[in-house]
Amino acid sequence: MVKVCSLFSGSSGNCIFVSYNDTAILIDAGVSGRRIEAALASIGESFDKIAGIFITHEHSDHICGAGILSRRHNVPIYANPTTWMAMRSSLGKLKTDFVRYIDLDGSVTVGGITVKPFPIPHDAACPVGYNIFVNNKKLTIATDIGHMDNELLTNLEKSEMILLESNHDVEMLKTGRYPWPLKQRILGDHGHLCNDIAGQIVAHLAKKGTKKFLLGHLSKENNFPELAYQTVCNALMEMQINPKKDVYLEVALRDRVSNIMYI
Repeated sequence: MVKVCSLFSGSSGNCIFVSYNDTAILIDAGVSGRRIEAALASIGESFDKIAGIFITHEHSDHICGAGILSRRHNVPIYANPTTWMAMRSSLGKLKTDFVRYIDLDGSVTVGGITVKPFPIPHDAACPVGYNIFVNNKKLTIATDIGHMDNELLTNLEKSEMILLESNHDVEMLKTGRYPWPLKQRILGDHGHLCNDIAGQIVAHLAKKGTKKFLLGHLSKENNFPELAYQTVCNALMEMQINPKKDVYLEVALRDRVSNIMYI
């Protein structure tokens, strides 16, 4: 059985825990090392099982704890070569052997967990989401998505569980206090996914058979969990999918550990 837990998910930091048997990985490490260690302890885990930290892209809310955790716990960091070039100077001194590369058309297997990246549209050097395969089950982590296209949607389909970005409410963003250039960035094709589009994608994936959904990477300023959840519920109900019975839907919390999921 696969254990999945969002330790942190939001514009202020991201870290996802995935384990199978005696092996575990982290997807991103975007808060302090101590906060990640405390979050792991709160779900009965420690770094003893962590076999790798997989980075989606170089923005600070995805990498700021990675370097210190690698040094403190002797854990390798995986990323594609372009992302490594963009983030290398931000991670501090690392053991050469802990700088691991994972190509866009490749995959890495640690323990019984296989991790395969896929490209996403975001304003970073070479951003990716990850498909995670364990015992013929597929899990997907997909945040920081500027827009959805058919290739990306194909990478999301046929997952048992998906953590999908639901970053902002468009009207909250437009009328909020962010400067206009930042609003344009978030709303652009390489920005972030809004609640309405997330709802459409979740409904589509539910129709295709995905049963478990986490809504992640919520903005602190331009969203709140209840709004993201209800917007996606409305999209599901429009497709005659009962969000309370037909699927499991939850919001990954921005600043603390979310509920543990077992797949």
